[in-house]
Amino acid sequence: MLALSALPTWAILTATSATLFYVWFRIAFRERLALTAKLPGPAVYPIIGSLYLIKDSLSEFFKFAIRESRRFPEKIGKIEWMHRVAVGLWNPDDVEVILGSSVHITKSMEYRFFQPWLGNGLLISNGDTWHTHRRLIAPTFHAHVLKQFIHLFNRNSRALCERLDATSGQTVDIHDYMSEATVETLLGRAQKQNGGYEYATAVMKMCEVLHVRMFRPWLWPDWLFNLTSMGRMQKKLLHTIHSLTHEVLEKRKSERKLGVREGLYKRITKDEDDEVNGGDAEAADASGTSNGYPTGLRDDLDDDIGEKKRVAFLDQMLDVSEDGNVLTEQEVEEQVNTIMFEGHDTTASLCSFFLSVMGVHRDIQERCAEEQRRIFGTSMRPATFEDTLEMKYLERCISETMRLYPPVPLIARHATENIQLKSGYVIPEGTSIVISQYLLHRDPETFPNPEEFNPDNFLPERCVGRHFYSFIPFSAGPRSCVGRKYAMLKVKIMLSWVLRKFVVRADIPEENFRLTGDIILKREDGHPVRLYPRDMARQEGLERSPECVIQCITEYSAGSAMQRLSVTLVLAATLAAVSASPLSSADRSLVPEFFSRDPAWDGLVADIAGRDPGAKRRCETISRN
Repeated sequence: MLALSALPTWAILTATSATLFYVWFRIAFRERLALTAKLPGPAVYPIIGSLYLIKDSLSEFFKFAIRESRRFPEKIGKIEWMHRVAVGLWNPDDVEVILGSSVHITKSMEYRFFQPWLGNGLLISNGDTWHTHRRLIAPTFHAHVLKQFIHLFNRNSRALCERLDATSGQTVDIHDYMSEATVETLLGRAQKQNGGYEYATAVMKMCEVLHVRMFRPWLWPDWLFNLTSMGRMQKKLLHTIHSLTHEVLEKRKSERKLGVREGLYKRITKDEDDEVNGGDAEAADASGTSNGYPTGLRDDLDDDIGEKKRVAFLDQMLDVSEDGNVLTEQEVEEQVNTIMFEGHDTTASLCSFFLSVMGVHRDIQERCAEEQRRIFGTSMRPATFEDTLEMKYLERCISETMRLYPPVPLIARHATENIQLKSGYVIPEGTSIVISQYLLHRDPETFPNPEEFNPDNFLPERCVGRHFYSFIPFSAGPRSCVGRKYAMLKVKIMLSWVLRKFVVRADIPEENFRLTGDIILKREDGHPVRLYPRDMARQEGLERSPECVIQCITEYSAGSAMQRLSVTLVLAATLAAVSASPLSSADRSLVPEFFSRDPAWDGLVADIAGRDPGAKRRCETISRN
């Protein structure tokens, strides 16, 4: 008693209040707590729950969570803190119960932190508001509407390549370039204008702020958060973001007043339209393509919308807001902010991971490049919609990139009622449900050798019979990403330009990627790559990967031991050229100067690249010499 009386009054009151709240909570929510107790998960302590696990940075917690998931073979696990419970799911059967439902569509409470940024936009709205906005927006991303964007995708992809050309051979963070390019494409303007890079940087920092806030309960109250340095930073970042959105809207309103009623991006001549669409924009059909979505799984983006509803997103938003009966001006800005965020950072992440992986898997990169050559030859002409339908291998590589590195690694929902899962567990009402695409996509029961980058995972015959909810890079069900077809079309065209123009090299293998589970999946070390223009790469022997070189020379080599020795010397010189690094002094003594200087060397490189029908004969001639 003496020790207790020595405590300050406020400390006694605080401890008493906390104890009473804890007792009340245990009694009032005993049914929920009983269901929660049956769910697998780490040890839980009063008040702090499982928060003791977050000992290091949030990126380390992401890695920890991935490692811990292996302890739960039923692919479900919980984390508790204070009065909150989050249940992670990565079993496709259980995921289908949540995402496939028209009832379980309420976003988790953590999404409220997006509200100062996105308002009540499509990403975070719920109930009737979400249904109304989804019906308005979905038709603006139909395939027939997206065709009018193709000229813009081509124009900005060309501008991107011009910027990258200036970096030839230098190590750059490709995410910086991809991020700015995707912003400018969304803005419907050429690159090199002010605002795009500032916007992209502000979005990246906003995601970091939101991610940190979600894991720090003392920052949850808005009034307290706004007093912190992080709150003041958010205010500045939102000013940058919202200023650019406002600029886009005001510009489009001015154009409409002047009678420019076409879609935001369809301001091209008939000749340009014919060049992009092959003269018949309606001739191409997207059937047979996955668009990064499970084949056979349909949603509102697949519905026939009719000719009259083929209006681009921004014009549709302004049309329904003009009389104020459907959307207010504020709601229009919220939807534009949402589409700008979802259409920019996710696409930049996907393209950056793709090029980082291609820089490591050079044989796969060359198969992509060969496919582009079959479609375009040596031309750098704009891609047409029909061209994108021929990019089958590129699409498989994009899908495999999204499998291993889903741009949005987590989806969160709020359980408005008790939910019976197919695994037998029951998720209690009030629980946050976290669906991990990262774990779902690396399930060895669905994808053999799940850590290996293998585009053949998406061969049609391998996709047959695969669970629809085992691959969901754009989510799935009623709340699937409304812009997925836009994203896939844009990504295909951007990467087509880059692969036709450059050879990509990267030195960091996938197993050394330092991933962080932010709002958007990222690499802590950035995305360092080197790009070499293909005409220069062809001259220096960089165009073909070591794997391709080995295969080609193996096919050409036959006969005596002397011939095989000569081929080995050729191979040593070839690999040195491919890696753009000099031979060691020991190896150099074995390789005649002929291989690095003689014109016949350029001929051999051409042979290896498959451009000379006399390849075998010339290789044998060099071997004899």
